[in-house]
Amino acid sequence: MSKSKDKDSKKDSSKNGKNGKNGGIGKAEYLEKLSALELELNAVARWLQHTGKRLMVLVEGRDTAGKGGVISAIAGSLNPRTTRSVALPKPTERESTQWYFQRYVQHLPAAGEIVLFDRSWYNRAGVERVMGYCTEAETAAFLKAAPVFEQMLVDDGIMLFKYWLTVDQALQEERIAERLADPLKRWKLSPIDLQARQRYADYGSARDRMLKATHTAAAPWVLVDFNDQRRGRLALIRHLLDAIPEHKVPEQQIEVPPLGHDPQVERLKAPFKPI
Repeated sequence: MSKSKDKDSKKDSSKNGKNGKNGGIGKAEYLEKLSALELELNAVARWLQHTGKRLMVLVEGRDTAGKGGVISAIAGSLNPRTTRSVALPKPTERESTQWYFQRYVQHLPAAGEIVLFDRSWYNRAGVERVMGYCTEAETAAFLKAAPVFEQMLVDDGIMLFKYWLTVDQALQEERIAERLADPLKRWKLSPIDLQARQRYADYGSARDRMLKATHTAAAPWVLVDFNDQRRGRLALIRHLLDAIPEHKVPEQQIEVPPLGHDPQVERLKAPFKPI
């Protein structure tokens, strides 16, 4: 993991962590380490509720990098009432006429909440620019405005973290093939994704420009190696936990008194019966 520029170095594409071989992390070891991190994440969630603090995490990266997987790993054990994942679709015709950041503002966290963005306003600096959905002038204006917008969020007390997940093209190709072969994962691929795979270098150039313009003291970028997705998830969550200030609060003691009678059977009246 590094805050420096991602060089997209060529790595052994077999290091995908599927079976623990070739430097990957096995499933059992991964789940054991994730379980320990989940306890800390729950402590952070209690701390946010106790203090009224707000936490927002942007997860960016190339297609197949593993954005959805790490967001699921973070949110999986947390209260869904106070932890939200946001993955916005293509802007509507009306939204396309609004201030660019406007449709994201409504998803910002309230007191005690965690919001995880699976892609964010940085679409403008990435897919929109590379695929020609915005002009050069619009991109330049965005890169100038984004640090100002994020400074406003931080000044208002939102804890903002920005992660870019790096993945080499050989592994990206493997994951695209895997999704095509799996009917349960095929929905993750769109025609745009398949077009984008031909522009790996263009996405790298757009990313470098974005990092240079928007890596600030108030809202720095953190790059995480996701060639091995399991290791990447653990590294990202560990960084997030370490970056949040002391977050221990007393746990609420819950007492469960005796029921006081024999457990009852749930009885249903006809025509209703469980399947």
